[in-house]
Amino acid sequence: MTDRKIYLTSGEIASLWTAYMNESMLKCVLRVMLQHIKDSEINEVIQSAYDVSSNNLEQLQTIFEQDDYAIPSGFNESDINLDAPWLYTDTFCLNYIAHLSRVGMLGYSGSLSLTTRSDIRDYFTQVLNQSVSLFNHSSEVSLSKGITARHPYMEVPKEQDFVESKKYMSGLNPFNETRPLNAVEISHLYLNIMTNSIGVKLCLSFAQTSPTKEVQEFMLRGKEVSKKHIKIFADTLFDDEIEATRLPDLSVSDSTTQTFSDKLMMFHMSLMMTAGIGNYATAAATSQRNDLVLSYERLSLEVAKLAKSGAEIMIKNHWLEQPPGIKDKEKLARKK
Repeated sequence: MTDRKIYLTSGEIASLWTAYMNESMLKCVLRVMLQHIKDSEINEVIQSAYDVSSNNLEQLQTIFEQDDYAIPSGFNESDINLDAPWLYTDTFCLNYIAHLSRVGMLGYSGSLSLTTRSDIRDYFTQVLNQSVSLFNHSSEVSLSKGITARHPYMEVPKEQDFVESKKYMSGLNPFNETRPLNAVEISHLYLNIMTNSIGVKLCLSFAQTSPTKEVQEFMLRGKEVSKKHIKIFADTLFDDEIEATRLPDLSVSDSTTQTFSDKLMMFHMSLMMTAGIGNYATAAATSQRNDLVLSYERLSLEVAKLAKSGAEIMIKNHWLEQPPGIKDKEKLARKK
């Protein structure tokens, strides 16, 4: 029996649908970025990412056609304005690729783990490797230009150490001294500062270029939430005399010309918030101080509430494409 005769599972259907939506959105954003990038090395990174997304979409369409799977609507050139003025600096575009590559590595590894059919596993193995390559490529260019956001430095351990008391997990009692942060906790705090910094600039660019009042207000709320979270994480580091190292210039222009459709911008922020909640969950699971765990849980709830309000805007305006689902058997029976 060939793979084509094996039906897709729910995990494979979900993973393919999600991949198509994300790749079609990313291809549109990269198409706009390519219009204005001046730096040849950065342009090479963005062009490579664009070519990867284009090829991935073609492969997904082939899989859909072979399995009689309705191709999602997703996003296309009707969702972008190629005549709009430049919106993002070259540095922002390069860091955007690094960030989306991280999201891709996490997302595609999860998708791969949900698949069993060999051709689908081959596809997600390929795109996972592509995400790794894009991350490495963007990182090398950033390093060569001196614009890499480096995690804070600390001394390497000179000897092995073991936890000797339950106090190591404490941090909620203001009357007890809190132990210093460990390397795992520092790394997640700084990673979440970086990702929220990109979120701030994306929200700002979407707010100033959207023609829709409720989208503008949503993006501005998202910007303030990200700024608040950056301050919380930076203050936590500073309490241990650790300064968050300077981030690259992630500037956006002052253009107010609509560049992306409201549908695309709202979907993009939904993707960013989903990734952010995942980052917070990972940080909470690996942090060993109770105050950090509680903080991540509280901030995750704040992001989830913002995401819910965004979904309501998308539903109201018919922008939210529904993932594949099973039919309501009771309704089918009553309609006979």
